[in-house]
Amino acid sequence: MKKILVTGAVGQIGSELTAALKKLYGEKNVVTSDIAASNSAEEFQPYEQLNVLDKPRLYEIVKKHQITVIYHLAAILSAAGERNPNLCFDVNMNGLYNVLEAARELGVKQIICPSSIAVFGPETPRDNTPQETIILPKTMYGLTKAAGELVCDYYVTKFGLDIRGIRYPGLISYKTLPGGGTTDYAVEIFYEAIKNKSYSCFLKADTTLPMMYMPDAIRGTIALAETEFSKLKHHSNFNFAGMSFSCAELAAEISKRIPEFKIEYKPDFRQAIADSWPRSIDDSASRNEWGWKPEFGLSEMVDDMILNLEKKLS
Repeated sequence: MKKILVTGAVGQIGSELTAALKKLYGEKNVVTSDIAASNSAEEFQPYEQLNVLDKPRLYEIVKKHQITVIYHLAAILSAAGERNPNLCFDVNMNGLYNVLEAARELGVKQIICPSSIAVFGPETPRDNTPQETIILPKTMYGLTKAAGELVCDYYVTKFGLDIRGIRYPGLISYKTLPGGGTTDYAVEIFYEAIKNKSYSCFLKADTTLPMMYMPDAIRGTIALAETEFSKLKHHSNFNFAGMSFSCAELAAEISKRIPEFKIEYKPDFRQAIADSWPRSIDDSASRNEWGWKPEFGLSEMVDDMILNLEKKLS
């Protein structure tokens, strides 16, 4: 039986991934960790405090729970990373290095380490961005994810480790608030539409970005982890696509369900980040190597978000 450790488990992805992993592998076989000193929530038990920069503590947890798989989600995201690039570099690079060394030295059998569309830059083809293409990110977050892909692949070829990663697009969820990303508008807009019938968007109306509904992201992440390693030609850098839409297109879909909803556009520093990212992604490598196929399009996602958020906020 797998014994799984999730770092950054209380974050947007981690909280929902943890629930899915516990359902699949058993409550006691999934250990959650985050930087907070404690967590009394039942859904996160067993819980261990962990700053991923604390290598001895990481090793202690891996040994204590006989961990065989690590889902390494602890990271500083794009917008937060531009506010504090030193912290972003430290957490994203040195935290990853500690996890990889734990796998190498302690015999952890598998590492799942997310990457991001932030690895791309303005020189990258922005439409149907290929799997193999120009990687010249312009943010500290993107830089760390691009370097992280290379380091992970090095550990695959040098040490024979099983390491897998997905270039996540913007992720949309009604369960957990976002944590400092440039695509956060696509979650915030729903909260504001339901509560206040208006939203001030920090990106331009025509800004188009790759997005994905969280149920697809969780399902895809686990599907990649469960695929036989020998079938994978790529490892740490799979392009991963769900849907692409502009801010205005999302607002229009929300207005169909909430007719009184109004939106204004006040771009801030995050506009430059968004402008350096793709508009759409070619994920044929994921489809061919491990059978990826999204289930949610824009309309289905908006229906589900509004339905569930109205219940949550009431």
